[in-house]
Amino acid sequence: MYYKYAKYKTQYIRLSNGCNLAYIDEGKGDTTLLMVHGLANYAGVWAKNIESLKEHYRCIAIDLPGNGYSDGGDYLYSINFFSGCVYDFMLKLKLQNVVPVGHSMGGQVLLNLVINHPTVCEKLVLCAPAGFETFSQLEKTLYKTSMHFFDFFSTEENSLRKIIHASFYHYPKYADAMLQELVELMHSQPLSRYRKMVEACIDGMMEEPVYDRLHTIQQQVLVIYGERDALIPNRLIHHTTTRAMAEEAVAKMSHVRLEMLTGCGHFVQLEKPGVVNEYIGEFVG
Repeated sequence: MYYKYAKYKTQYIRLSNGCNLAYIDEGKGDTTLLMVHGLANYAGVWAKNIESLKEHYRCIAIDLPGNGYSDGGDYLYSINFFSGCVYDFMLKLKLQNVVPVGHSMGGQVLLNLVINHPTVCEKLVLCAPAGFETFSQLEKTLYKTSMHFFDFFSTEENSLRKIIHASFYHYPKYADAMLQELVELMHSQPLSRYRKMVEACIDGMMEEPVYDRLHTIQQQVLVIYGERDALIPNRLIHHTTTRAMAEEAVAKMSHVRLEMLTGCGHFVQLEKPGVVNEYIGEFVG
């Protein structure tokens, strides 16, 4: 079995919680890049990065439980749950010298991972991470309402296409195949279960903040945002820029490098893969 868009073999491993986790494993090297996708995405979103980086590193991209080709089920789908799955995955594969790489919600998952397990890695890459934006209780309610996920993840494919398109500043034609695979994966399971997973993920991002613990992170961290990110911050709630939000958050960490990409949206690794790959290569060494 292969990921249709990424065209890489689908591999599986059973986690301690019983979930059969799907993942891509390509390339060789002394360092392993462990890639974690964002909300309602899958390992295929890293295809343009693996394509280049596998020449120098072992590249592993996972489908979080309930996403992609991994098992769904009666899981919590919280940030802490996902970070525990990533940690268990690392133990199962006996991975060493790992540099976790997370996009959007996956970035918040990895921040939670290194906070809970400070010795798990020495370097961390965050692509347009969630978790840098903070919300009051009222703002959390407004945010959840503004997302309208019951509409975004309806049986109409146009709804899903809207949210993916909104993740780009300039939508690339090659993303069509990825989007089509995501649509097929959405339809491969009961819509009610899919909605429940998405809503639980949103609750997790809201209710399990990492912002106040950023100062405890001792890893070297590379943060990459697009200047034209339309999703972070939520401008219906926070009247600020992505740059201003990012600069305020990274100031809390001790060893961090922030890169802002001009003419780029939320999907930095897909919209400007060459630049992102270059930054990752320089950072990882």
